[in-house]
Amino acid sequence: MPKVSSVIVPYAAYLRVYEPLAAFPEPERSRWARYARRPDRPSYQDELRRSLADLVPTPPVPVPVHESGDAFVIEVDGVICVCPWRTRLRGWQALSEIAEELPPPVLDAVLPPVLRRQAAQDYEHWLTRNPDARPWIRTATWQVPINWFVLVADDEREYGKGSGAPGASGESAPVLRYRTPMVQARRRVARGLRALKDAIEEGPLIDGLVDVGRWLEEFHPRSFVELDYGGLVHALPAGELEDDHSAADVAEGIEALRRGDGEAAGEAYGRLVERWRSVRDLRSAN
Repeated sequence: MPKVSSVIVPYAAYLRVYEPLAAFPEPERSRWARYARRPDRPSYQDELRRSLADLVPTPPVPVPVHESGDAFVIEVDGVICVCPWRTRLRGWQALSEIAEELPPPVLDAVLPPVLRRQAAQDYEHWLTRNPDARPWIRTATWQVPINWFVLVADDEREYGKGSGAPGASGESAPVLRYRTPMVQARRRVARGLRALKDAIEEGPLIDGLVDVGRWLEEFHPRSFVELDYGGLVHALPAGELEDDHSAADVAEGIEALRRGDGEAAGEAYGRLVERWRSVRDLRSAN
């Protein structure tokens, strides 16, 4: 595997679902069970580096030729849960959204139109054979969508300072993530939607929460949901990252809406916007 960089560069956050082995049919279930016992499973950084490696050749490879057979694995109370990478599927989906992120001249220079057209045709053909396919991982660049924070609670927050950027010296990057049982995530979506629909008109926040709620319904009820800041830990100053309690601000705002306290809801939202302003500014910086 080519090594592009020892540092996580892309500023992306991830929403992952880990399903118990019981959620998978045979023979996939047995394959994941064997995979979970491997001592050499790739890491979060490895997934990112493999994706970056495909963009180095000329012309670049916008979508992997073969689907990944890797997954992230966790064990909770003796139950093994896996989150398949499905890198090829996610690559196709990201490619269909990239036109909204880059100006046409930049997009054409990075990914020539002929490559994008071929990838779109491949995806269309693949979908006819796999109409129910869905990814276990969602990605957001330069932000954590507000609706993701609705799924988790502040007491589920895990923060590690790390010892610097990950590299050959063995140093580790900071980590900020939340992990919650699927039943809790779905309950919070339902409560959040009720509060929002009672307080505001239809809009992007409600639409985004409806969308993520429908996605969660695709998975086993005993799954776990993980919100990981990923590469965004490098976009936030260390002190701000340590003090980041965005999930608490979102929960406070929703509770205020439920009480009919628009002023308190506005204050919570204001703290959230101010905290992420520096990240948004970096996105447009030279």
